[in-house]
Amino acid sequence: MDAFEKNRMYMQLAIDEAMKAEALGEVPIGAIIVHDDKVIARAHNLRETSQNAVTHAELSAIQDACKEVGSWRLEDTTLYVTLEPCPMCAGAILQSRIPRVVYGARDLKGGCVDSLYRLLNDPRFNHECHVTEGVLAEECGEMLTAFFRAIRERKKENKKNNRA
Repeated sequence: MDAFEKNRMYMQLAIDEAMKAEALGEVPIGAIIVHDDKVIARAHNLRETSQNAVTHAELSAIQDACKEVGSWRLEDTTLYVTLEPCPMCAGAILQSRIPRVVYGARDLKGGCVDSLYRLLNDPRFNHECHVTEGVLAEECGEMLTAFFRAIRERKKENKKNNRA
């Protein structure tokens, strides 16, 4: 299997995690961490469920991967995530020394890998990541678009019902 196919296969696993989040009413973002062609951690957003601002998919996957390898250094791993990481998650990626990040859709309002900032490739930090963007981007982006569209429609319907 070549790198392109491998990226797509692992991103599909991250999408599967995002679907778990969506089933819980969470923003559909999923992440997995791979080491030596083996998935060592998988997670999805749980902010609404946990009422904890830091339970992003990436952070939960990083915590689980650290437990799995027995170290805070996640060298020789790859993080696959359906949405471009935010500043908090980009910081955790740098701190955990993940060398490679693959993401699906860009986050034009909060992404800190390519969209707003380039935190993972800033040479002023003591660690930099190789980044691959846009893997299954359409699928990842559509999942988020549909989720937020449904929320807006529910709000509009509730507003309409409250006026009646």
